[in-house]
Amino acid sequence: MLVPLFSIPSVRAWGIGEIGDLPAFAAWVREAGHSFVQLLPVTEVASGETSPYSAMSAMAIDPIYISLADVPEFQAIGGEDVASPPARYALDFVRRSRRIRYDAVRALKRDALRAAYDRFSACADAPRLAAFESFVECEGWWLSDYARFRAIREAMGRPWTEWPEALRHRDGNALSSMERELERRIRYYSYLQWIADEQWHAARERAGIGLFGDVPFMVSGDSADVWVRQHEFQLDRSVGTPADAFSETGQNWGLPVYDWDAVKASGDEWFRQRARRSAALYDGYRIDHIVGFYRTFVRPLQDGRPFTPYFSPADEPSQRAQGERVIASFRSADALVVAEDLGSIPDFVRESLAELRLPGYRVLRWSRDWHTDGHPFIDPAGWPARSVGTSGTHDTTPLAEWWETLEREDRTALLEIPALASRGLNASSPFGPSIRDALLETVLGSGSGLVILPIQDLFGWLDRINTPATIGPHNWTWRLPWPSDRLLEVPESHGRARELAVMTGRHGRSHLASGAHTD
Repeated sequence: MLVPLFSIPSVRAWGIGEIGDLPAFAAWVREAGHSFVQLLPVTEVASGETSPYSAMSAMAIDPIYISLADVPEFQAIGGEDVASPPARYALDFVRRSRRIRYDAVRALKRDALRAAYDRFSACADAPRLAAFESFVECEGWWLSDYARFRAIREAMGRPWTEWPEALRHRDGNALSSMERELERRIRYYSYLQWIADEQWHAARERAGIGLFGDVPFMVSGDSADVWVRQHEFQLDRSVGTPADAFSETGQNWGLPVYDWDAVKASGDEWFRQRARRSAALYDGYRIDHIVGFYRTFVRPLQDGRPFTPYFSPADEPSQRAQGERVIASFRSADALVVAEDLGSIPDFVRESLAELRLPGYRVLRWSRDWHTDGHPFIDPAGWPARSVGTSGTHDTTPLAEWWETLEREDRTALLEIPALASRGLNASSPFGPSIRDALLETVLGSGSGLVILPIQDLFGWLDRINTPATIGPHNWTWRLPWPSDRLLEVPESHGRARELAVMTGRHGRSHLASGAHTD
């Protein structure tokens, strides 16, 4: 089941899905006969940002996901019961909102978490303090640079590229001076990651299902990782995509471009670190935009400049060698890995993924024989076992909208798939429960070893997570219509869970237990 963490707030959550909400949501997922949840990235993004694919860190969990109800220090000072009248009003507002109000939630949680840290600094007992220090030591391989970056970034109030030259270039004396000056802030950001890590592992253990993550192709240029490894990036250019199914003009992501020679010279260290961190948090993870690791589409930092976009590396042999080397780095940790291979993918990349035995995606709407007249749909029953079958992604229109916008001839072609043809469906029928469940069962009955279904499609909702190549409050702000800890109490959601369990059982979808691997 595909759902962003931010979309599943509980009754007690502060206006956004939180780490502590995962076990309650997982109970409904199990009731629905599903065995794992595919999340979007949960890494920290900057204030004012909402896209989880433009993070300030490839390693740090966003503190916005911390469950304040489970922070001992916050509860020790009275929790939300001692909030000021303005804070109470703001908290009520974000809880009642139909959309995630990121700025308001961040402001509320920032104040609460700072108060919790003050309590920790003043009153932590020996065992709790020792647990914190142990975390700082064990996770220092990524945490120290992250906490230092966040503290300096807060103090400076501007991107690292605008810091004084000595700090920008990580001069040892300048860094030592800032560490002494900002020691408390650095410990504060380490404390937030400790709290998030404790909550994450507790929630994962209680969930009783697999948790899958999503490893973005890139992080924001204004991130701890790029600051630390700036020699491995070209900061005057931008990652993007050529024209594809998502955008007629392609996309310009505004994210820095890898300097692939420098990355290779490092032994792909950063990718190995990202794999290590992801494996510590998840049972498996999706590598986002896999084709970009074979060949990156380079665009101007800002559209409108005289610039000829190009692929890096430029030739196919180099692209293949690079992609396979990077994938090996991402597979260096103990977790199940799948590849997001959607969009304009060269044949050699698909051949490479097949040889590497790395599962790619099969999306019902795009699984067609484009070389045959009429572009007949490929029968999902023939999808390879080493693949991820799905009805859509967080970037696509929901199943309901797709059906309603299909041309009559395309609907007719779709209904010629044997699993659909046997149901006697009418191409003129509007989208409804019978169409919805027929399409879902076609994916569930596919040959794919893994099936991931967006939660919107499971209900037949029209809501979208993201509309690519657009910016606005319609993106990354969707939340469930019911609290995640009430899903088994709401007749509509509980009844739907039971229907879904029957579907998965009918197609023999075996349970993928937490920590299990498939070939």
